[in-house]
Amino acid sequence: MAVEKKSKIEFTIGLDENNIPETLNWSAEDGDIKNAEAKAILISLWDNKKKDTLKVDLWTKDMPVDEMKQFFHQTLVSMANTFETATNDEKMSATMRDFCDYFAEKLELKK
Repeated sequence: MAVEKKSKIEFTIGLDENNIPETLNWSAEDGDIKNAEAKAILISLWDNKKKDTLKVDLWTKDMPVDEMKQFFHQTLVSMANTFETATNDEKMSATMRDFCDYFAEKLELKK
């Protein structure tokens, strides 16, 4: 199967003198997104040769802790949904969502 099209997603990280992220911006050609600001990114890549996950987890030093908790909760919910789509495993996806509810409850994210 030949590649017919390519798409680029680009991240630009502005670092301080200690290599701590000050700014995070991203662009996505196909999404018509150009240099949009973000406060945190979590990227996971599957290395097929090593059979291992490679990760990039970055957040700006001015990312509020309450927003980080919300970001993690939303990411966990998204992962449960993606897991169900990718595997068709409804039972484990429901278990993951139960954990997400527990997580939100313990962090008092749900009002």
